[in-house]
Amino acid sequence: MQFFSGILALAGIGSALATPVIYDGRASMNLTGDMLNASEGPYLTVVKGSTENATYYATLYEDKMAPTPLWRNVGLEQAIGISIDNTSVFIPGGSSPQYGFRRTDFIAQVDNNHTYLDTIMENGTTVFHVSIHADGRLPLNYTHEYQIVWIEPDDGSHVWDIQVGTPFSDPTNRTVDPTAHNLKVRDHALNVLFEVPFTAEDWHNFAVQVDWANKTLGVFYSANSEDLKAVTGLCDNDSVPSDAAGEGDYHFGVLKLPLANPADTPAEQADVVHYGIQEGDKEALIYSGFFVESILSGGVSAGHGGVVQAIS
Repeated sequence: MQFFSGILALAGIGSALATPVIYDGRASMNLTGDMLNASEGPYLTVVKGSTENATYYATLYEDKMAPTPLWRNVGLEQAIGISIDNTSVFIPGGSSPQYGFRRTDFIAQVDNNHTYLDTIMENGTTVFHVSIHADGRLPLNYTHEYQIVWIEPDDGSHVWDIQVGTPFSDPTNRTVDPTAHNLKVRDHALNVLFEVPFTAEDWHNFAVQVDWANKTLGVFYSANSEDLKAVTGLCDNDSVPSDAAGEGDYHFGVLKLPLANPADTPAEQADVVHYGIQEGDKEALIYSGFFVESILSGGVSAGHGGVVQAIS
């Protein structure tokens, strides 16, 4: 499979990985703003406001902020910031503008192809890595719900996701949920599998193990330079559709759900994609360590060249 070999070649950004890499989306120091604007390189960057280039919403930190230390990539990888503001209204092809959301998503791709990559990433048992850092200059509004990492099949559901903020409700509860400041890993049915306080000064490292045939999930987590450790057992994910219907693109970014507007009709209040209240403030998160590996050897890259046993 020539295409598969090309994907594995991307693993050269760092040496602190212990298993076969299927997709490497860690932003190399050679990644440029022009590449982001053209959707060249590891990300498809079209899910954003239609009036601005990708670089309006993305910050390549170069040497101004170190990436997660987990993979020993200082000088090789750069952190990448993703922001939203009131221009962040995505217009899907042939569809209505998503006025309910404010969103900027980057999608995993190789050689300008994201759909073929999905079939490789979502076969057997694979592990999806990502590290997340708060942006103290552009904080989130925790009265809202944010979906910040996910795999999205064509039906718009999420195989799993990472969420933060107050879950959307109709009618809106304008108080901040007690767990709003926790990063939560959720399954397809939106059950919380693991949560951890989103401390502003730390890199939060996640790895989500997906067994596609048996529909199970497992979660690994660490902070900063600590090695990843299993924080769940094997969790059923039975509600996800089978086969290709349960596969989809791997996203990271900032997708901010609205507050239900009491002035809207009941049907409009329930339509979070197209209706609701958004303040329009500029908000951002910072990402690093975005890659996918295969458990061919039975282990999961834990950091610093080490391996942790897959969840079973």
